[in-house]
Amino acid sequence: MAYPATFRYSKEHQWVDVKGEIGTIGLTDYAQSQLNEIVDVKLPKPGSTLESGRPLGSVESVKTVNEIDSPVSGEVVEVNPVLKVAPEKINSDPHGQGWLVKVRLKNRAETDALMDAAAYEAYVAIPRKETAP
Repeated sequence: MAYPATFRYSKEHQWVDVKGEIGTIGLTDYAQSQLNEIVDVKLPKPGSTLESGRPLGSVESVKTVNEIDSPVSGEVVEVNPVLKVAPEKINSDPHGQGWLVKVRLKNRAETDALMDAAAYEAYVAIPRKETAP
């Protein structure tokens, strides 16, 4: 899968799509492929505050439960309602309908520290001994 060129990517395999002061956060295609079949998602409520590098929630697959770290800081303004009834959207459309949360960015400069699509594609191409995000 091609990684959207307008997104920014973390080493923990999350993406951020910034539009104005709002950043949409999701798991990358690489992350969902490592998790396999996602069966549940725990996400924060709107109004919650996220800190970059700190857990924002978790995903449960048939293999394991993994925390999801937030790639940026900010206030949660929306949670993807589709994931309550169809968490598998993360597997089938990780860069689209499988988004996790939208946040009002606290510090837009945090996105500058994230990788662009080309850098992320090179990063995931390196063989490593790690599992899901």
